[in-house]
Amino acid sequence: MYRIMFVCHGNICRSPMAEFVFKDIVKKLGREKEFLIVSSATSCEEIGNPVHRGTRAKLAEHGISCDGKRAVRLRADDYDKYDMFIGMDSYNLVNMLKIFGKDDEEKIHSMLEFVGSSRDVADPWYTGDFDKTYEDIKAGCDALIKTLV
Repeated sequence: MYRIMFVCHGNICRSPMAEFVFKDIVKKLGREKEFLIVSSATSCEEIGNPVHRGTRAKLAEHGISCDGKRAVRLRADDYDKYDMFIGMDSYNLVNMLKIFGKDDEEKIHSMLEFVGSSRDVADPWYTGDFDKTYEDIKAGCDALIKTLV
């Protein structure tokens, strides 16, 4: 089983979008039993809050529901529970290393590294552009699944 955690700052915009897009991809492949897919935040400011309305709307446009998802925080003991941690931007990667202390097993990755890019996933919290964020995440998730199955 592949255990994957998508990570962003608050777990209300980008990482839940990636979580539910990736869940949709594996479901359409009929492989959902092979994956545990979740998301979390590196900060605590949004903990318990629902997915941002812009992310919910963008997912709904693609027939994807994120009902019931609430922001949770990444914990140091998550390192041993998951195979991959996929951050949405360079700050997330730095913060994951601070939380975990190290990454000896090289589990931490950037979302867009799977498409050969070193740039960050567009952050709709600042831009309001959920279309661009969805494009980045969909491309990253499409490339990620190809590396795993």
